[in-house]
Amino acid sequence: MGKNIGKAAAAGLLGTFVMTIVMLMAPLMGMPPMPIGKMLAGFMGIPEVLGWIAHFMIGTVLAIIYVYVFASRLKGNGFIRGAVYGLLPWFAAQIMVNPMMGAGIFAVNTPSPFLMVMGSLIGHLIYGAVVGGVYGVEHVYHSTESAVQH
Repeated sequence: MGKNIGKAAAAGLLGTFVMTIVMLMAPLMGMPPMPIGKMLAGFMGIPEVLGWIAHFMIGTVLAIIYVYVFASRLKGNGFIRGAVYGLLPWFAAQIMVNPMMGAGIFAVNTPSPFLMVMGSLIGHLIYGAVVGGVYGVEHVYHSTESAVQH
């Protein structure tokens, strides 16, 4: 089965959307606010709307990387493979993105480092699970279809 970049991009957009909803609801669950679009905009010196667009572009690119590099190498169904993959961008955020934005490694420069790290972990696991689940549905379907044809 060939890889489908359109399906990968759609999975990335949906995964980023779901992750964003969870992040925006974080304060309602006792977590610190995580307005990534606003943070990206401030970091890049661009209008907030462009920060949000950058957030969705990053999520789309990460989903394409998942599909083309990691999905076939991970075990489990699409949701599990995606959630496991979600650990990679989460870790990268903790050691590279957070320090660039002034939060420090594992958010040590924030008022609630543990909650920030756990909120980020939850968001990235959800992102990955959605990406893997959405893309994996097609992957499993095609695998079953070709087994029936042969």
